[in-house]
Amino acid sequence: MYKLFFLWCLMSAMNLSAQDTISKNDLLSSAKIFDLSFTQKETDTMYAGVKENLLLFRMMHAQTLGNAVPMSLWHNPVLPGMTFPVKQEPIHWKRYKTVLPENKNDLAYFSIEELASLIRTKKISSKELTRFFINRIRQFGDSLECVITITEELALQQAAEADAAIAAGKYKGPLHGIPYGLKDLFAVKGTKTTWGAEPYKNQQIEEDAYVYTKLKEAGAVLIAKFTLGALAMGDYWYGGRTKNPWNLKQGSSGSSAGSAAATVAGLVPFAIGTETWGSIISPASTCGVTGLRPTFGRISRSGAMALSWSLDKAGPICRTAEDAAMVFAYLHGTDGLDQSAVSKPFNYKPDGDIKKLKVGYAKNYFDKITDTSRNEWKVLETFKQMGVELIPVVFPDSGVYKFNIMDIVISAESAAAFDEFTRNNTDDAMTRQGINDWPNSFRVSRLMPAVEYVNANRHRYLLMQKMNETMQSIDVLICPTRGSGNQSAITNLTGHPAICVPTGFDKRSQLPTSITFLGNLYDEASILLAAKAYQQSTGWDELQPPKFK
Repeated sequence: MYKLFFLWCLMSAMNLSAQDTISKNDLLSSAKIFDLSFTQKETDTMYAGVKENLLLFRMMHAQTLGNAVPMSLWHNPVLPGMTFPVKQEPIHWKRYKTVLPENKNDLAYFSIEELASLIRTKKISSKELTRFFINRIRQFGDSLECVITITEELALQQAAEADAAIAAGKYKGPLHGIPYGLKDLFAVKGTKTTWGAEPYKNQQIEEDAYVYTKLKEAGAVLIAKFTLGALAMGDYWYGGRTKNPWNLKQGSSGSSAGSAAATVAGLVPFAIGTETWGSIISPASTCGVTGLRPTFGRISRSGAMALSWSLDKAGPICRTAEDAAMVFAYLHGTDGLDQSAVSKPFNYKPDGDIKKLKVGYAKNYFDKITDTSRNEWKVLETFKQMGVELIPVVFPDSGVYKFNIMDIVISAESAAAFDEFTRNNTDDAMTRQGINDWPNSFRVSRLMPAVEYVNANRHRYLLMQKMNETMQSIDVLICPTRGSGNQSAITNLTGHPAICVPTGFDKRSQLPTSITFLGNLYDEASILLAAKAYQQSTGWDELQPPKFK
């Protein structure tokens, strides 16, 4: 009685009437969309409650919720009974003695560790190196369509600060004075943060994202913000399509499109990307570069565009696994502003012995690759030649992933993150309006019941249990990047870390191929060591796209 009176008062005050906009026949029609059926008596009984809900929805819609406002439901990949190391051990990076190359252009493909050696020994200044990479961005950025903003003034200021600190004997470590780029969904005060989308191309967010802050503290120099597919989908952004440096007629894949393309073309030594469902691994594989997708919650996402609160992850895109380890060592942790983020040790051993790791391979995926001359099989041979005994593992796929859990989870969360974008018809300004683009996806997702979203996450919990059971007996799982069934969806849902590295070229397309190493929760150290060992044995990470030498 009191509830109905309260709602009547609210309706009167707001001049809203659900009675005028919804009928009992609407309920019968809507039920079909949700795979339900109601009798006439059930519909009659429901009618008042549905109208009350509609009123509450309208009241909620009258309140503004910006993209930065999170859910209060925090995803955690950890299952009951799991334990993890708590002590951070020191990482002893190998110090190289690098010679300044006669041809300065060779610097474009130096690793972080090589550039760090030059800066540390004062053979080159951070300011010189910064100008060198900014010039490369100006020379090649347009042909790759990978750059949104060149942060030249900020970069030269940070480079000057790095040089002054190093001159005073205050060297901070391997990232000190090293230029890099950010995917343009990370906020940096005084710069545009466009999210790659037409409606936001002039947006400025006066906040410094966690990843930017951590890299600034490490002495790294931000020289550019790179393209991403609009609102973190694919490689099409408001200014065009980011290109693959190995074939400019093709896209770089996405959504960390610009970060991957710029790194492999030598426009920066490294860049930062994000992944919700393949957005680091896919462009890394397509462009032939090393991409690390850390465990969910390993790096705080504060100051980054939210797409899916229980799936978004940030990670480095580099030329080598060792470079990725260096960058990750400075990024992992939390500022307390992202309640899904945690601080756990990263105990990486640069000189670790690969033969001490338990390395498995996804036998059920490899068995589907009948052409044993393909590069995936060559990866296994390389590990055998290193003296590693490979353990066959059946990756949990169709046995537990019986429907597209990922599609339900990401659709519901992304549509909520961009509620007003849809409701206010901001989506009409997007440059792409196809059936698979965000504007349509967000609209479709509005017809998803909350019950189904919750239950999809309950199925997700069962998937987490199965995945952790599968990984229990191994440290690293070698898995084909392409054609590996539901692996990408499953491991993004369960939060497991992955690193993708180049393995050569496809015989027909002449485009890069790759392999993916999967690890246990919070054990990026093992997959980085495995990837490093593979790269040291093969050298595929050293190849350079001919047009960008």
